[in-house]
Amino acid sequence: MSTIKQLAPPMRRLCSHHLLAVVSALLLAAAAVPKSAAQWGWGSGGGDHAPLVSPLAKDPATSLYTISIMDGGGPLVVDLAGDLVWSACAPGHPTFPCGSAECAAAAGSTCPEQGQRRPWQQDYGAGAVIDGVGDRQCTCTARACDPTARARAQCAAGDLTSFAMSASATDGRNALRPVAFEAVGACAPEPDWLLPAGGHATGVAGFGRGAPLSLPSQLAARRGLGRRFALCLPGVAIFGDTPIYLGSYPPDLMTTIASTPLVSRNNHTSAGAGGYYLPVEAISVSWPSWGVAATRAALSPGALELDATTGRGGVALSTVTRYTAMRPDVYRAVAQAFGDAIGRPGYVRPAPAVPPFSLCYDTASLRHVRVLGWDVPSIHLELGAGASMNWTMGSGNSMVQVGDDGALCLAFVEMRGAAADPAAPAVVIGGYQVEDNLLVFDEDEEVLHFSGLLWGSGATCSGFNFTAPR
Repeated sequence: MSTIKQLAPPMRRLCSHHLLAVVSALLLAAAAVPKSAAQWGWGSGGGDHAPLVSPLAKDPATSLYTISIMDGGGPLVVDLAGDLVWSACAPGHPTFPCGSAECAAAAGSTCPEQGQRRPWQQDYGAGAVIDGVGDRQCTCTARACDPTARARAQCAAGDLTSFAMSASATDGRNALRPVAFEAVGACAPEPDWLLPAGGHATGVAGFGRGAPLSLPSQLAARRGLGRRFALCLPGVAIFGDTPIYLGSYPPDLMTTIASTPLVSRNNHTSAGAGGYYLPVEAISVSWPSWGVAATRAALSPGALELDATTGRGGVALSTVTRYTAMRPDVYRAVAQAFGDAIGRPGYVRPAPAVPPFSLCYDTASLRHVRVLGWDVPSIHLELGAGASMNWTMGSGNSMVQVGDDGALCLAFVEMRGAAADPAAPAVVIGGYQVEDNLLVFDEDEEVLHFSGLLWGSGATCSGFNFTAPR
């Protein structure tokens, strides 16, 4: 059951259910991301359509990735499945009426079932006054949700507002000049209740696929950038169609990296519906340096498939899940394949499990290879749907050193509790598995471009030049 904490102050009037027909019409217009800012009435940002760049950091207290884009505010957690932006609000913040297009877009991001309240409709108890003909000028509210507790739907209601933001224009190689803009989002008067304790973030930046009020969608609408953005964790976020240069690697990375179609998910009522899904057909393990040929994990037919209608299964990307989480049947098959491969040469010694990891090994029995990390089997996500190549994870993304004795553990975990529900994804690829990888999401083409681990290439996620050229 969803946990929703009411935070917004009571309003004297509520929106009537008679307004549903009007909002339904608005939702049809807002269902697709607009091609021009004029459709929203937000303005064009002065006609400047240059791509934008902003730094990304990793919060040492929470291991979440944050973007520093709030003008004068704290960093926001990057959530690949988030529908909108939310943060703390100052007294006197601007609001939107319920009849506005912005409110319709906020309502459309969750598509509640018939009979449920829209995100901007709230229950103020028996004493609330409801306008029998519908008050389109009542204040619109939306739900700010904890991205790390999506299975529990821990949310709070707050006013829909606009936030002042700032990034830098870029040519793909350098930060050029500051650019100020505004983004629509939700207030969270008590953001600490919705974020992990001890972190420095003051809110969330949703990057959800197809969500009209996600940060990339709003930038596409405001600035005509096209629905493309790049993430390199931790290091840099780039919005718009541009070459990408990172560190000393000379070529434009967009000319060298692989690509795969994204899988469509038609169901938008369940948690994570705005996420990005990969067409993974199988998972295999190989260890070429020891002659261990690729062996597929013994998965049941269709174990990784996404049911686009119900939203069940599939392989999703996440920036708020720390380590890749797998449904129990998938995890056990992959762990078995990895354990068999690493044990085949006969010299690698197992180590006691270190929760949450179950497969750990004694580092004294393993070779460490300069630049590329530990010499262990590689894990391959075998991609279909016309992908240009498979996604391979070496030790830099597949293994983590933990515990007092420094055991080296397979950095995948088995889903537990609500996360292991049959409606959950079969696999959620965590942030650790995409660190030091360049990911470019092209929603217009429904394609993900991916580099694989950048170690040893001369390119690094921290290599973008944020110092404007003189």
